[in-house]
Amino acid sequence: MPLAFNNSYASLSDDFYTLLAPTPIRDAYLIHANASLALELGISAEMLHSEEMLVCASGGAPLAGMQPLSQVYSGHQFGQWAGQLGDGRGILLGELNGHDLHLKGAGKTPYSRFGDGRAVLRSSIREYLCGEYMHQLGVSTSRSLTLVGSSEPVWRESYETAAMIIRTAESHVRFGHFEHFHYGRQPEKVKELADYVIGKHFPGVNGYADWFTEVVKRTAHLMAQWQAVGFTHGVMNTDNMSILGITLDYGPYGFLDDYVANFVCNHSDHQGRYAFDRQPSIGLWNLNALAMSLSSLIDGADLRNSLEQYEPTLVDAYLKAMAARLGLPNDIDEDTEKLIAQLLALLEKEACDYHDAMRTLAEDEQHFAALFKNQDPTDWLTAYRDKRTPGEDAREAQRNKNPVVVLRNHLAQRVIGAAEQGNTTLLNSFFEALQQPFTMPVDTQWLEVPKQEDKSLALSCSS
Repeated sequence: MPLAFNNSYASLSDDFYTLLAPTPIRDAYLIHANASLALELGISAEMLHSEEMLVCASGGAPLAGMQPLSQVYSGHQFGQWAGQLGDGRGILLGELNGHDLHLKGAGKTPYSRFGDGRAVLRSSIREYLCGEYMHQLGVSTSRSLTLVGSSEPVWRESYETAAMIIRTAESHVRFGHFEHFHYGRQPEKVKELADYVIGKHFPGVNGYADWFTEVVKRTAHLMAQWQAVGFTHGVMNTDNMSILGITLDYGPYGFLDDYVANFVCNHSDHQGRYAFDRQPSIGLWNLNALAMSLSSLIDGADLRNSLEQYEPTLVDAYLKAMAARLGLPNDIDEDTEKLIAQLLALLEKEACDYHDAMRTLAEDEQHFAALFKNQDPTDWLTAYRDKRTPGEDAREAQRNKNPVVVLRNHLAQRVIGAAEQGNTTLLNSFFEALQQPFTMPVDTQWLEVPKQEDKSLALSCSS
């Protein structure tokens, strides 16, 4: 039975997109296919590994029913208005069972500006791995269905090879979509897009103000999730912010190694605008930019009322997420807040590995105490034990919130290096481990913490 694609975005006015077929990459070959995601989308294993799918996933003939298009949007980049942006290398192929299928690295579009429209193998692997890992951690995120490599050369800092992923998400609409039409003085287009997004993704809201409040809350929840799992996005521009509160656009991301609150993972971010501890405030900054773009639809007082929901929603979601990681009761009080703050201060002062410390605490408190060479955590542990939820069931629930496998940059680089030499065995093994992050992996190299020189590796925006 053929797949039943929908193309609802193409029902919008022509100003929102350009109908465009992808540009195939040379000598394409399948590196990996996400079987579990395919099952959720209703794609059979036979179809997933078919020649027809490979052709589509490498920029060749779309599958029957697809209507490829490239979206236009604008945005603020590092706090500055950047004007028109858009899918410079992306093609929205169509929608399947409530999810966009978006081909990344698909070639030049009218929105490529000075880019070549391609993605490289290095960055494609990183996005492929991280989307799946974040999903398994319970973080709202895009995921990838296929990873395809090629022999086609692409110049970044040096020559690399082109690759493509089919990325999936409930929507690829960004804050920048609304900014594009607001600053283009097209309020009727802002309304058209808002009506489309509300009708498709927010059917229960009562009016534009209620919808914006929901966007604010979803964004706050996402920021709380990022902070709790120790994830740094790296490029929180408004064109990378999902209107549904989904993690999009995995560029120079990084998970904490040692707990460093002001960790910066993007070596292009010289001012530390998108440092780990600044992500919550940047989330609000971006929401204020979105609010400005919705000012033709929503009264100023209502916009301010919605924005005021951000901080309490963020704090509540973050504290509950951290309480779950620590095995503390879900009814947050001052003692819980104090325990969380004191723990993070201890970890930062000691330069403890964030994930290793949290998992060790869930497994064995004596081993946790032994992590500290320069401080005495006894007082904190005493207060923690008094507050912790008792019982083995609670301890098991705590373990299931603290991964034993972490997507560390040095491990990702190991996988990338092997794949660039034509060896995908490590990628297959790491992907399998990341799909079960709370379980001891068969291949124990994925438990490896970084050496000092590999910690807090900063990455480039180039992809």
